[in-house]
Amino acid sequence: MTSVPTEPRPRDPAAVATAMHRLDRVAHAHDMSIDHVDVGRATVSVTITPEMANGLGVCHGGLVFTLADTAMAYASNAADERTFSTTATIDWVRPAQVGSRLSATSTRAATRGRNTIHDIVVTDERGEVVALVRGQTLTVGGRVAAPADGAAAAMLATDEGGSEEDRR
Repeated sequence: MTSVPTEPRPRDPAAVATAMHRLDRVAHAHDMSIDHVDVGRATVSVTITPEMANGLGVCHGGLVFTLADTAMAYASNAADERTFSTTATIDWVRPAQVGSRLSATSTRAATRGRNTIHDIVVTDERGEVVALVRGQTLTVGGRVAAPADGAAAAMLATDEGGSEEDRR
């Protein structure tokens, strides 16, 4: 009797997010929290600190974009297939103030083949819209937590996300 090899079953979205978050240096650097993850949908939040303010004293728009892109990354990778952002546009609706808690919720809007369009809404703690983002991703395949190179494997092997050399 011969056994037929089968594809490994995808892990649940929370497990995928946990594995991905362990390597996500940007999310850690900005103290982002992964609040919810499901296939095609994720919410990520961050509290705006004084270090995130631009010269006008409000949150730098690039950090709002980073938050939205991070939410899209978790939504698009939740099915445990490596997926990368290819394009995104942002409309800033209102400035975010230092001390505000921003949440970005990414929702899969449409899929065709390996390409997916995501709509991301960034809101503050009052539910006011701060930014609207539309992004596109490309699924390239392979498991999210199956590192393609030695550096990623080394990061998985340590508690702090990489060797001393990786952190330099």
